[in-house]
Amino acid sequence: MEMFTKQLTHIDLGRGLELPQYNSNLKPLQHIQGTLELSTIVESAAGTRLPDPVTIHCSAIRGSLVFKTGWYAIARDIGLKSGDTVTFYQEVNGGAQFKLKVRNFR
Repeated sequence: MEMFTKQLTHIDLGRGLELPQYNSNLKPLQHIQGTLELSTIVESAAGTRLPDPVTIHCSAIRGSLVFKTGWYAIARDIGLKSGDTVTFYQEVNGGAQFKLKVRNFR
């Protein structure tokens, strides 16, 4: 199930990926108090996957959900830039419960 799609800004890459507010698909994450670890498969738009799932820390910060630890490594390793798009899914696949699909515009 798709939870959200977001076009990245420089703030998402520098301070953490802030999840869209008021999105009913994010209800499974909205109970977070502190930080939740999300085992996530990372996949390109062409279907190429990183070899292992990445643990992304999702934190509740000032009323917003934000991806921090794990997110920074994904952004750096894949070379994400402002303007790229990510789509986050909830699914069970090989032990991971989530999938992040990345679309680079270069």
